[in-house]
Amino acid sequence: MLAQEIIRRKRDGHTLTSQEIDAFVHGLTSHDWSEGQAAAMAMAMFLKGMGSGETIDLTRAMTRSGQVMDWSGANLQGPILDKHSTGGVGDKVSLMLAPIVAACGGFVPMISGRGLGHTGGTLDKFDSIPGYQTAPDTDTLRRALQTAGCAIIGQTAELAPADRRLYGIRDVTATVESIALITASILSKKLAAGLHGLVMDVKVGNGAFAASPTMAQELAQSLVTVANGAGLPTRAWMTDMNQVLGEACGNAVEVHEAVAFLKGERQEARLNEVTRRLSAELLLIGKLAADEAQALRKVDTALASGKALEHFARMVTTLGGPSDFCDRPSHYLAVAPVQMDICASHSGWVSGMATRDIGLLVIELGGGRRMASDTVDARVGFTQFVQVGQRVQAGDLLAVVHTADTAGASAARAQLQTMIQLSDQQPMLTPVMVASL
Repeated sequence: MLAQEIIRRKRDGHTLTSQEIDAFVHGLTSHDWSEGQAAAMAMAMFLKGMGSGETIDLTRAMTRSGQVMDWSGANLQGPILDKHSTGGVGDKVSLMLAPIVAACGGFVPMISGRGLGHTGGTLDKFDSIPGYQTAPDTDTLRRALQTAGCAIIGQTAELAPADRRLYGIRDVTATVESIALITASILSKKLAAGLHGLVMDVKVGNGAFAASPTMAQELAQSLVTVANGAGLPTRAWMTDMNQVLGEACGNAVEVHEAVAFLKGERQEARLNEVTRRLSAELLLIGKLAADEAQALRKVDTALASGKALEHFARMVTTLGGPSDFCDRPSHYLAVAPVQMDICASHSGWVSGMATRDIGLLVIELGGGRRMASDTVDARVGFTQFVQVGQRVQAGDLLAVVHTADTAGASAARAQLQTMIQLSDQQPMLTPVMVASL
């Protein structure tokens, strides 16, 4: 089939056949389709949309484009579970959830991605840990699961290679926010990972791809329908992304926050609730708890006992990181040469944030990619973020910016002060856990 004819049919709004979708996916992996053709197809799919049948066909084709993991011979005495977020600003939940679930008896081969659009990428965070392999071979992945119970890695060359190419194209062609492409991208990797259960964190708000509740509901429903239709038990939570999640956004600074969370040193309330509830949901899906109350108790015990931290430390070591990383994260994580306080210009209640713009500001500082070939500066970002509902006085800290130079810090300070809204009225706080299905 000619690539240009398949592109034309989708451009004109026709429903693609499974054979046409198979040809597109084969063209991605074989590189018979050029960058221009693949980009044109992504844009046509974005603009014209895809029906549920097309989305299922695309998901299955991308899953079949590479290896599908089989854990039957790995002697793992527990369910294979995973969680995926649609992306947010400051979203480091995966870093704590994977070892929590592992400490409770699950096994988590978490296939994660890099920054996409304005959101940070889990793999970019782990790249800030010296020696950590985000693309291990299959034997190392199995050893990590057997040793630590979890492994947060990227797509290997064998797993869903069609999605890996399409993922990079979407990031630089403004085709990220397609329900069908998001669904197929996420689930092709999850199905290839050989999971027994999945929980989806669908972000909603001004810092999410799904800015409106309607879009978030549509995406959550698409993910649950396609996943369960493919035989993967899945539940979805819609969670609030109208402000930075936690106290940090960036790469190294988020890893630092995650380690502090696992140690029980700092657990910002909203970040804590999302992490606990999604972890508990996975324990229920994997039949590792009888009810929500028991699941939450197990999560809390895994954190309080230090077992979750131990599993995280073993994962880092097995995947090539320092054996004492959790003992001395400050020794290993690169630090930005310039750190500048950003203070409130007047008193008021923190009533809102331009969360998407904050994510884009991190990219401008070097903490993300403008082009797929860009190098990420793991050092840059923000820490000590204020939270919506907090009362501040003139001169109080809103955040600390971490940058490569003073000029960048000064520019970021001026911009961030316009992205955090202060008002005379105390705002009504919205729940971080919005809805589930």
